[in-house]
Amino acid sequence: MNGVKHVLVFRFSALGDVAMVAPVLRGVLNEYPDLTMTVVSKPLHAAFFKDLERINFHPVNTDDYKGLLGLRKLSRELSQNIEFDAIADLHNVLRTKLLRLFLPTRKFPTAVIGKGRTAKRKLTRKKNKELKPLKLMVQRYADVFAAIGLPITLNNSLIKKVHPLNDRLLSVLGQKKSNWIGIAPFAKHKTKRMPFAKAENVIEVLSKLPNLKIMLFGGGKQEQSKLQNIADDYPNVYNIAGKLKLADELDLMSQLDVMVSMDSANMHMASLMGIPVVSVWGGTHPYLGFLGYGQSMANTVQTELWCRPCSVFGETECFRGDYACLHQINEEDILIKVSKFLT
Repeated sequence: MNGVKHVLVFRFSALGDVAMVAPVLRGVLNEYPDLTMTVVSKPLHAAFFKDLERINFHPVNTDDYKGLLGLRKLSRELSQNIEFDAIADLHNVLRTKLLRLFLPTRKFPTAVIGKGRTAKRKLTRKKNKELKPLKLMVQRYADVFAAIGLPITLNNSLIKKVHPLNDRLLSVLGQKKSNWIGIAPFAKHKTKRMPFAKAENVIEVLSKLPNLKIMLFGGGKQEQSKLQNIADDYPNVYNIAGKLKLADELDLMSQLDVMVSMDSANMHMASLMGIPVVSVWGGTHPYLGFLGYGQSMANTVQTELWCRPCSVFGETECFRGDYACLHQINEEDILIKVSKFLT
């Protein structure tokens, strides 16, 4: 282990990106029982690491550490309060680059994530695409630990651990005595969102099945209103979106039999809780490396078009203008894949 005893881990960014970190850290800790880690991230992300022993979570409100002076202040706080002897930068953006600059990194091993941008550009360009699977993001995280002398082999399998529900959820849902399905039909970017009418069709069909409850997750305020309307219109459908703390949302996900999600944070959150996900893909593609940890390509739903993928993260507009990759999604494909997980 090259004498490494305490690793300082950086990963800010969005929910899904940070959720993917947790199973990798679990693997590293299992392999090295004398190792401790401190994860430096946004306060909201603490819920992803609460089940991991030997993980200290250091919450950072980035608004409190703006600019060079703010990051220098944060680096001093980390140096003074944490006795780390290695750094794993799983983000490698300007903020973390400056933190590494201000920290005394010459004294101990430091490694940063390789993002594979060239290969991703070849996979998303309009012409002469190189359509082949790239390295999984979780493997890129694992490579960082290998570079500081902590190699592991990821098993990339789902590990389910059912969490108890709080009294508020129990009063609404009761104890689990039937099939529970999660559905998260939204994503941040339009190129990753299935037309809502298709999502409603899936919910309508599933809501008519016996011995089943459906929980709706995700979305901003306007989208949460749409989900509430769906919950009001169909039996056995419950709108969870915007009503729970992240930790409680993860507890609920742990009790699902299957999650239906776009390429979004909900896919990675369900994966973290060991839940199989039927994932629906539009302008992005599992080949880019962002399939949920432990998830199977057999459970993906996508339209094979020459123009896919057109984006790594989904932030670009559809250059065709018709979003065919999403409008051609077959709801029946989703229902067939979901049915495999129902008893």
